[in-house]
Amino acid sequence: MVSRAERGPVADWFWTIDRLFLVLFLLLMGVGLMLSFAASPAVAERLGLDSFHFVKRQAVFMIPAIGVMIGLSFLTPRQVRRAAVLMLAASLLLMLIALFFGIEVKGARRWVTIAGLSIQPSEFMKPAFVVVCAWLFAEHARQPEIPGNLFAIILFGVVAALLMAQPDLGQTILTSVVWGAMFFMAGMPWLWITLLGGLGASGIAVAYVTLPHVAGRIDRFWTGEGDTFQVDTAREAIIRGDWLGQGPGEGIVKRIIPDSHTDFIFSVAAEEFGIIFCMVLVSIFALLVLRGLSHAFKERDDFNRFAVAGLVLQIGSQSLINIGVNLQLLPAKGMTLPLISYGGSSMIAICVTAGFILALTRRRPEKRAQERSLFRIAHGVPAE
Repeated sequence: MVSRAERGPVADWFWTIDRLFLVLFLLLMGVGLMLSFAASPAVAERLGLDSFHFVKRQAVFMIPAIGVMIGLSFLTPRQVRRAAVLMLAASLLLMLIALFFGIEVKGARRWVTIAGLSIQPSEFMKPAFVVVCAWLFAEHARQPEIPGNLFAIILFGVVAALLMAQPDLGQTILTSVVWGAMFFMAGMPWLWITLLGGLGASGIAVAYVTLPHVAGRIDRFWTGEGDTFQVDTAREAIIRGDWLGQGPGEGIVKRIIPDSHTDFIFSVAAEEFGIIFCMVLVSIFALLVLRGLSHAFKERDDFNRFAVAGLVLQIGSQSLINIGVNLQLLPAKGMTLPLISYGGSSMIAICVTAGFILALTRRRPEKRAQERSLFRIAHGVPAE
């Protein structure tokens, strides 16, 4: 245990970090590793790999992921902005390269290979995009003559165009929802809300008409006809799990779900550990989002408020989409469950998001002074 009397970077970090956030992030990673033992062996065996191939890789990915999260949590808000700008520029460049030279998987070009490692640049783009847009919105709020909102709209257009070119409708929708929520917090006029809402609906309609795989997924969701094997099997696994589950390693339906270790790991959790366990898992994500929004509500700095709210909404929205697909409440999206599903790019990128959240919610001297001032105002205590 680090003493409060100690002085130094580590001691200061320990006593100023939001330890509940840190515990929640580490808890989700631990649950993800546990569920990897349940979900991935059958997939590995179908691919002719060692039964615990994905488990071992998940454990290996956790080491740099935790290092990235802890390392970024030491940054100041200004350093977070600078890191996000550099990360966003690199991610957009790699997304552009992926369109021409990337690895094609199921008709989509979302991956690039660097030093023998496959990386999905859009995963790293998301947290950086949120932070940069938060900065632009905050600058416009601070100095209206700065066209921050206009730059944020242009940046959103570039990001959405690159995502749709891959194509990746799920990530486009996720990014749009989070960006729209931040713009609303920044005081978006109702005219813009109507206009952008109409453009969003038009974009989905265009994707339905021009992208066969998008039309297929939506049609299968509405009609239940066609190849619905994976979602039907996932639903069967959830139903079989009942309230308390079949027990660790006792799942049967999970063995025939093609993407049981990634997009449908929630269904595996339901079959083996039960609906009550899944409710606890959902509660952890809900607590994380509510904790972040509580921090954002108390913030007086516009950048911190927009960034923290956007980052936690990104994690919450992604988990909501993944769980909704597993429960057949949404069309299949191909989106991972944050920190739970297998995937190196996804885990490290979410840990970047977590690191930014931890950095922006740290208790700093000026922040503590603001909190004391708000407390005095709320309770009628005279100033010292």
